[in-house]
Amino acid sequence: GFSDAVTEAFVRLCDSGLIYRSERLVNWSCSLESAISDIEVESQELSGRTLLSVPGYDRKVEFGTMVTFAYPLDGQDGEVAVSTTRPETMMGDVAIAVHPDDPRYQAVHGKQCRHPFADRLIPIVTDTMVDMQLGTGAVKVTPAHDHVDFQLSRRHSLPCLTVIAGDGTMAPSCGQWLEGVKRFDAREKVLEALAEKKLLRGKKDHAMSLPKCSRSGDVIEPLLKKQWFLRCEDMASRAIQAVEDGQLEIIPHLHTKTWKNWLSNISDWCISRQLWWGHRIPAYQVAFPGSSANQEERWVWGRSEQEARDRAASQYGVAPDALTLTQDPDVLDTWFSSALFPFAMLGWPQKTVDLQQFYPNSVLETGSDILFFWVARMVMLGTELTGQLPFKQVLLHSLVRDKHGRKMSKSLGNVVDPLDVISGVSLERLQEKVTAGNLDPRERAVSLEAQRKEFPKGIPECGTDALRFALCSYRAQGEDISLSVSQVLSSRHFCNKIWQTVRFTLGVLGDGARELDTLAETRPLSSMDRWVCSRLYSTVLQCERGLEAYELSSVTAAIYTFWVHSLCDVYIECIKPLLTQQDLDSSSMADHMASERQAARTVLYHCVTVPLALLAPFMPYLTEELWQRLYLPPAGAGGQSAAHSSLCLQPFPRSSELAHWHAPEEETDFLLIQEVVRVARSLRAQCGGRTLLRYQPAVHTLSRISTLHIHCPQGTPSLPSTAPPPKGSTSGGDVDRRILQLSRRKEKLLPKRTEWISRTQAPGYLEKVPEHVRQEMDNKICALENEVKNIEEQLSALDQHKA
Repeated sequence: GFSDAVTEAFVRLCDSGLIYRSERLVNWSCSLESAISDIEVESQELSGRTLLSVPGYDRKVEFGTMVTFAYPLDGQDGEVAVSTTRPETMMGDVAIAVHPDDPRYQAVHGKQCRHPFADRLIPIVTDTMVDMQLGTGAVKVTPAHDHVDFQLSRRHSLPCLTVIAGDGTMAPSCGQWLEGVKRFDAREKVLEALAEKKLLRGKKDHAMSLPKCSRSGDVIEPLLKKQWFLRCEDMASRAIQAVEDGQLEIIPHLHTKTWKNWLSNISDWCISRQLWWGHRIPAYQVAFPGSSANQEERWVWGRSEQEARDRAASQYGVAPDALTLTQDPDVLDTWFSSALFPFAMLGWPQKTVDLQQFYPNSVLETGSDILFFWVARMVMLGTELTGQLPFKQVLLHSLVRDKHGRKMSKSLGNVVDPLDVISGVSLERLQEKVTAGNLDPRERAVSLEAQRKEFPKGIPECGTDALRFALCSYRAQGEDISLSVSQVLSSRHFCNKIWQTVRFTLGVLGDGARELDTLAETRPLSSMDRWVCSRLYSTVLQCERGLEAYELSSVTAAIYTFWVHSLCDVYIECIKPLLTQQDLDSSSMADHMASERQAARTVLYHCVTVPLALLAPFMPYLTEELWQRLYLPPAGAGGQSAAHSSLCLQPFPRSSELAHWHAPEEETDFLLIQEVVRVARSLRAQCGGRTLLRYQPAVHTLSRISTLHIHCPQGTPSLPSTAPPPKGSTSGGDVDRRILQLSRRKEKLLPKRTEWISRTQAPGYLEKVPEHVRQEMDNKICALENEVKNIEEQLSALDQHKA
C-alpha cells in the first residue's frame, strides 16, 4: 500500500545519503510540540510595540520592543549593556559579542562578565556579524534559541544551553524561580528581577519581523533538536533546470520566477515531526545490552525491523540477537508522503500496469499557495526516485478573495463558506457562527457589522453547479478571484434558464425524439437553422481552444453566449411560430412546413444536447439530470455511435463532428439582422410607436413589432441612433411620457456617478485598491457616463420634436 511506498522512499533516500540525522536548530511550535519546516513559518511585520494573542495565554503578549540590560564585568568595575527583543532567553546566554572595530568596546575584548542569575562567567567575543548601529552594539549570544547565534557559536566553539522546553515552559536549568514558567510569563519575571538588581537600562519600540506558525498561529521558538533532514540542493537544481529547459511548464508563467527564487535558496528539509499521527519513521536506534561504555547514537533503517536488525548486525559486526533496536517514535512530515503521491498511488515501487500506463501524468492542477509545499517536492522526489518528472504541466488556479479583493478573514467578517453558498444560509445563522467563534469582542463586533452590511438577507441557495461555473468564469488566470455572491446567483439563474430550455425542448419533441437524425445526418434547411448550427460549431471550436489553453473563462463565456443569446434569445423565438403554426390546406405546402418543422426539431435537439455535454465538466449534476430526461436517439448512420446512458460516459463534443455545419457567411449576414432588430427595438422603446413596418419573419418575430419596410436608395446617408423621430410619428402624450421616463432615469444615475467618482478620488485609492478592482470600477463609470450621455441626447431630440 501507500505506507509501503513511503517506507521504501525513506530507505532508498537514506541509502543514497540524501537523508541524514543531525542536531540543529529547528522551527518549533510549542502549541503543536513539533518541528515545522521553514516554509510553514509566516513572518508578521511589527512597526513597534504590539499586543498579540498567543495560543496558551489568557492575556495578550507584548512584542515589538527592545530591552537593554547590563552584564557586570568580572573582576573590575564596569558593565556591558546588551539589547535584545527576547530577555527571557538570557538564562541561555553563553557569550557577549561585539564588533572588533567598535571603539566603544576595545577595552573589554577577551574579558568576561558575570551572569546575574547563574553562577558562571560569559566571555566577550568579537565577530564581524555584529551590527554596531543596532541597540548598544553589543549582543547576547544564545546559540540554543537563535539561528544567527547558533552559527556564531560554531565559529567561536561556544556551548549551547537549552533553557526552553518543547512545551514552551522554562527548563530546570533556569533555576527554581523560572522552572515550569511559560516562556512569555518568564519574560516579565526576568525583567522584574533585572530591575531589582538595578541592571535594567531601558525599553523602547523596535520594528521587527515576528515568525509565526502558519498552522497554529503560535510564535516560533528555535530549539536545538536532533532531527532527520533531507538534502535538497541537487534535487532543487534539477527542478529549476526542468523548467528552464521546457520539460516542465508552470501556468501561468509568472510563477516561474517564484519557482526559481524558492529553489535557488533552498535549505535542507527537516522531515521529522513529533506528532501522534503520520507515517512512522522506519529508522531504529541501536543499543548493545551489557555495554558499560558511553554509547553515542547509532541508527539503522530498513523496510522492516528484521531488515534493520540484519543491517545493524552487518554494520557493527555482531550477531543479530546481540543488539536491541528501538524505532524512532517520530513521524514523517505530511508533505514528505504527499510528495510521493503521483507514483505511490499507482503501486510504486512495484512496476504495476497503472504505473506504466499513467506515470508520468500530463498536468497537475493546484493552487499557487502550495507551489513549494507540494508541487516542488513532488518534482524533486519524483525525479530522484523514478528518474522522471511526475507531470509535464502545472496549472495553478486562482485564490478566492472577497468581492473587494480583500483576503478572507474572520476578523473582517468577509469569509464566505462554500457550503453556505451552495445550500443558502440566513443572516441569523451567519452571525451565530461568528458569535460561537473565538474572536475577541472588538473583532466580533466588526465581523457582525460587516455581515449585516454584506449579506442583509443572508446568502441565497445557489447550488454546487452554479458555484463551480461562477468560479470558472473569472477571467484572470492564476490571479486572485474577487468572489461576489451576486456572480454565483447569476450562474444560478443561468441554471434555471438551462432547465427551462430543456423543458421547452421536451415539449416540442413529444414522442418523436427517436425519429430525429443524428449529428452526421442532420442537414439544416432554413437560414435560421444554418445560422444556429454554424454558431454551435463555432462554440464547440472556441471551447476546444479554451480548454487546450486552460482558459476556462473563455469556455464558460462561449457556452453562456450560445445558450442565452443565440439559442434562447434568437433561435427558439424564431421557431416558435413555425412549431405552433397550423398546417395549410395545400398538401404541398403542408409537406414543406412539416419538413421545416421536423428539421427545426432536430436542430433544436442537437443545439441542446451538444451544449449540455460541453457544460458537463462545469455543471455535472444539472446536466446529468437533464440528459436523463431527454429521449436519446439510437445509433444512426454516418459513423456516429449510440448515445450513452450517462452523460459522463458520452464523448466530449469535437468541432470536427460539426464541421459540415460551418457556415461563416450565415453568421456574418445575421450580424446585420441582429443590428436591425436592435435598432428596431430601440426605436420602439424610445418613441413608443405602436406599429412599425414589416421586414421579414425573423425581424418581425424578434423585435415584436407589426410590419417593417426598409428602403435605402443608393447614396442615402446613415441616420444616427439619436436622430429625432419625424414629426407626427408619435403623439404628444407619448413624447411627454418618454421625456418623463428618461428624466427619472437620469436622476437615478447622476448620484451614483458622483458616488463612484468620489471613491476613485479617495486618499490611497491607487495604493490600496487592487488593479483589477480599479479597472472594474473604471468600466462601470464609463458605461454609466455613456448611458447618461445617451439619455441627454434623447431628451434633446425629443425636445426638438415637441417644439
